[in-house]
Amino acid sequence: MFGIEAIAKYNGWAISAVGVSIVFTGLVLLSLSISRIHKFLDLWDNRNNIQLFKLKAVKAQAPAVQPFTPKEKASARQFRILLNTMEDPFSLQRLLHMAQISGLERPHSSLAHLLKARIIEPDQQGHHRFNKEAFDRFVS
Repeated sequence: MFGIEAIAKYNGWAISAVGVSIVFTGLVLLSLSISRIHKFLDLWDNRNNIQLFKLKAVKAQAPAVQPFTPKEKASARQFRILLNTMEDPFSLQRLLHMAQISGLERPHSSLAHLLKARIIEPDQQGHHRFNKEAFDRFVS
């Protein structure tokens, strides 16, 4: 028996399929390793700078707040008027909605600046509180 009949009888098709898949897998792994070798070489070159399992203590610092511009001070005063009509603690979404209804200029960015300055502070229950001392320090 010769040719295709012999190949079919002695599982030649299955053996060739396994062989092709092994070669293909090997070529894929080789190409992936070659494409990532530059990362390994950078790691090897900088091996003295690697810090494994050393966690540095991160101090919680208040973000640096830039001084308020006159427009931002006016917007903050308008937010204070809105906050006087609301109960404390308040919902940030409701405050933003009221600011949009009132026609405040750029309410999202103004509110973000108030949050960054910690004039409006989150409580631990999903609401926010108005910090009068921070307001006096930044806006007045």
